[in-house]
Amino acid sequence: MNSFEIIVEESDINKRIDVFLAKNLESFSRSYIQDLIKKGKATIGGKSIKANYRLRNGDNVVLNIPKPEPLEILPENIPLDILYEDNDVILVNKPKGMVVHPAAGHYSGTLVNALLYHCKDNLSGINGVLRPGIVHRIDMDTTGVIIACKNDNAHQNIAKQLAEHSITRRYVAIVNGNLKEDEGVVDAPIARAKNDRKKMAVDKDGKTAVTYYKVLERLKNYTYIECVLETGRTHQIRVHMSYINHPLLGDEIYSGKKESMKLQGQCLHAMVLGFIHPTTNEYMEFKAPIPEYFNEILKKFKKN
Repeated sequence: MNSFEIIVEESDINKRIDVFLAKNLESFSRSYIQDLIKKGKATIGGKSIKANYRLRNGDNVVLNIPKPEPLEILPENIPLDILYEDNDVILVNKPKGMVVHPAAGHYSGTLVNALLYHCKDNLSGINGVLRPGIVHRIDMDTTGVIIACKNDNAHQNIAKQLAEHSITRRYVAIVNGNLKEDEGVVDAPIARAKNDRKKMAVDKDGKTAVTYYKVLERLKNYTYIECVLETGRTHQIRVHMSYINHPLLGDEIYSGKKESMKLQGQCLHAMVLGFIHPTTNEYMEFKAPIPEYFNEILKKFKKN
């Protein structure tokens, strides 16, 4: 069993325990944390507490993560574009259309299936039976660099860097319309959409979400931009760019309209990921080349 120990700071006093843990352990979903709390895996002073417990000054919260159940997801010999690999981590350039981890409707062909084949038993187990090695994710139709962890120590280390917002994450995207400013920031909290639980939305009661953007090139009716994430909420760039009325090209979910170009999802590429290596403590940065489909769109717009 793995344990996370977090000391309550003054700014966290009176927060619900499940909200507090979800904020500090971003690699775990809030629903998973709530389930662990119900099972008595969250303790303060050695005593289990309920999900609606309000934090007090001096509380020392311990969350015990049970060992994963026997894995039922099968390894699959799926080619991986590996950017870097050692005994602790593996970084992969994920292609368009690949789901990161198994879920309803996607129990094969995922990055996890491929990692299980490539890494054998060398994947962290902290995130449970369906997400071995997975410490963060990118959407199915988003391409680019993603990191997976081969052991629990590496997983805890990378998860902590994610929670502290110290990992470098730079994306490139094509958005609809022409941004007025050459650069800017969208600071707007994000939560599950109240009218559609499959979508995310800007919500004053949501989790803090901050996206920095910079114009790389103006393409008449579109803009080629770079986005840097301070936080890493689900669908963050897609939600934020839609929120400022510049939804991503190809993103029918957040643009609210059919895409005439018949693209496979949003034009979004996770280009750069940088982190402190969990064993060497050295900063490492990796870049995934822009995929061909993305370059072809840019060329087409430039001709016009």
